[in-house]
Amino acid sequence: MEVISHTLPEEKLQEIFGSVGWKQLPDEVYKRVRVQPAVYTVEEHQVAVYAGKDNQTIVKADRPKELLRNSILTPSLAASIMNAKYVNGLPLYRISQEFLRNDIHISRQVMANWMIQCADRYLGPLYDYLHNRMYRFHVLQADETPVRVSKDGRPANSKSYMWFYRTGKGYGDTPIILYEYQKTRKADHPREFLKGFTGTVVCDGYSAYRKLDRESETIVFAGCWTHARRYFADALKALPKQDHQAAKDTVAYEATKRIGAIYHLDNQLADLKPDDRKKQRQINLKPLVEAFFAWAKEIQTSGRLTKGKTLEGINYCINQEEALKVFLDDGEVPLDNNATEGSLRSFCLHKHAWKLIDSIDGAQSSAIIYSITETAKANNLNPFRYLEYILTVMKDHQEDTDYRFMEELLPWSEQLPEICKSKTKTTNV
Repeated sequence: MEVISHTLPEEKLQEIFGSVGWKQLPDEVYKRVRVQPAVYTVEEHQVAVYAGKDNQTIVKADRPKELLRNSILTPSLAASIMNAKYVNGLPLYRISQEFLRNDIHISRQVMANWMIQCADRYLGPLYDYLHNRMYRFHVLQADETPVRVSKDGRPANSKSYMWFYRTGKGYGDTPIILYEYQKTRKADHPREFLKGFTGTVVCDGYSAYRKLDRESETIVFAGCWTHARRYFADALKALPKQDHQAAKDTVAYEATKRIGAIYHLDNQLADLKPDDRKKQRQINLKPLVEAFFAWAKEIQTSGRLTKGKTLEGINYCINQEEALKVFLDDGEVPLDNNATEGSLRSFCLHKHAWKLIDSIDGAQSSAIIYSITETAKANNLNPFRYLEYILTVMKDHQEDTDYRFMEELLPWSEQLPEICKSKTKTTNV
């Protein structure tokens, strides 16, 4: 912070107060923010070269390790591109244009290659470290979203997927968020990603998760009450405006009312420890949940509904009954999967800006970089500063096979420089 003082000259004070004199009171303080556009500095490294006078021996001074040999790329430049694309959602061609306005010529093809190489060499090992660290948690949450990759060896417009995994909503002190690119939506992908995990995974009712639920003896898959409620909410939204008064007599309204009561009680348990929350869920919520499913089954068998969103919702709830009840027996399991949808929001917004990813390598590097930036944001770090620090440290450990030093790079590490930490809590968008 720059301090700018505004004072009156001695002569002016003498003119105002005269012989009576004066005393200085505490300053009136106000603040203004001045913006200085990005400053780019070209580093010219001059490496001293020495030759013996009596022989042909030539030696050079040591030069610092580089991210990419014979490239102008520095940790701060790489971090600024990653921040612009993966945090702020700018396509590479717009980043290239902004560089050009500052007389710096970097094509989007060059930047894309930089991102792929930096993700693979420097961020990839940290991604793998976080992946292994994720297995220490008892509850994970999972989701997936489609993405277009143009050069993946398949016909144009074929769907690929970004699979998404995060530590449970309750682990707010050390959240981990990881993306994984895959060509398909098959159950093989979460099976492989979660093969070292024992615990509970919160997810929607997609069949791939249900298939794993039947196969796995070490993983329990918990359902999402928000997905269950959404069918009924959509049914109510579809009603004509003039029928809104009559909505209270509908099955959809009754369903949302019952689910809302479950949420209301569970929200009151948010500050409890997991064991206490489990006890209270058994006492207070279990009767509501059992009553909901008894009611839903009665509606299903009564024949009152023949088609529509409401019937889909009733069928969904009954089919997912076992998964939707998991939270009752585990105080660490959240009621829904909303935390994943919130963390996915950035990616879903960004893909509307850059439309598609050019190659499989680009998709895999995007998954790695999004993982690091979203985990940084979730841990209240400044993504640019954190990326710059990681790249600076990792380039000096290129030959290491012992990755224990990465404990100090974890986003909750006390060894992180203070400049990496954000003083203001930000959103995931």
